[in-house]
Amino acid sequence: MTIQQISVFLENKSGRLAEVTKTLGDAGVNMRAATIADTADFGILRIVVDNPHKALDALDKKGFTAKVTDVFAIELEDRPGGLAEIMELFHKTGVNIEYLYSSLENRNNKAVVIFKVDDTEHGNKIFREHKLTAIKNF
Repeated sequence: MTIQQISVFLENKSGRLAEVTKTLGDAGVNMRAATIADTADFGILRIVVDNPHKALDALDKKGFTAKVTDVFAIELEDRPGGLAEIMELFHKTGVNIEYLYSSLENRNNKAVVIFKVDDTEHGNKIFREHKLTAIKNF
């Protein structure tokens, strides 16, 4: 039920994010979700794309440092309290969320949220037991 996320390490300087997005676009890779965290010296761009292998190859050829992480993409009701219900479920079932961010797309009038949890096996179990709609392909 997991999908692959790519984390790209970027120097915190003007134009680096533009270089990544151009590299992916030139390779024909479509970004489906993205978030970026930064410090004074570097940033970590986390992305979900339609073709992770192609994206990694293109980024590597341009000299970017990138790695793959398994994450969950879950469809949620796009309404007030939709995310709160999932957060309460995770809290009650002991799913520890390291970070989350939302997708760039809306599927069937539902929001898509990307979750990185500390125990993927436990996360899979909870998602199956509670019949959460996991996105397998973007």
